Amino acid sequence: EAAAPAPAAAPAPAAGASRLQFHTQLAHGSPTGRVEGFGSARELYTRIGEAFGIQPAEIMFCTLNTHKVDMDKLLGAQIGLEDFIFAHVKGQRKEVEILKTDDLLGLTITDNGTGCAFIKRIKEGSLMDQTKTICVGDHIETINGKNVSQCRHYEVAKMLKDLKKGQKFKLELVEPMKAF
Repeated sequence: EAAAPAPAAAPAPAAGASRLQFHTQLAHGSPTGRVEGFGSARELYTRIGEAFGIQPAEIMFCTLNTHKVDMDKLLGAQIGLEDFIFAHVKGQRKEVEILKTDDLLGLTITDNGTGCAFIKRIKEGSLMDQTKTICVGDHIETINGKNVSQCRHYEVAKMLKDLKKGQKFKLELVEPMKAF
């Protein structure tokens, strides 16, 4: 499967600029918080966790200026002064069993840099596109019972690619929490 480059860590603030504050919300709905003093995705997730009283590991990914699961708005290396950060946290768990009928599954996988590989794109008409349980934004937690939570996106993509055609396999996924 194609492995999309992982979103780069948020840039370190320039000397004297560590007072930059960014507004943040939980994507499924929350009051607005403020975060500052982060130089990496891991530090940002820690600050967001502190702002909302959640564990940083619960954060799957962040989008800029939209609460929607929009992979074109993923937080990457660039963040502007006016950008609003929306944190997408782990929601419902789901399991799906799939018969690999094609060499390519039609997934593009990325990760957040802190141990959460997730689905960035699903190719239209692909095997995974026909499996309606699987959605963009879903975190791939296990493949055939093997925990891949601390794997990078390219490792997860390789494991999926290496599955034999004609083989059934099971994915355990976690979708981003949705508003009511």
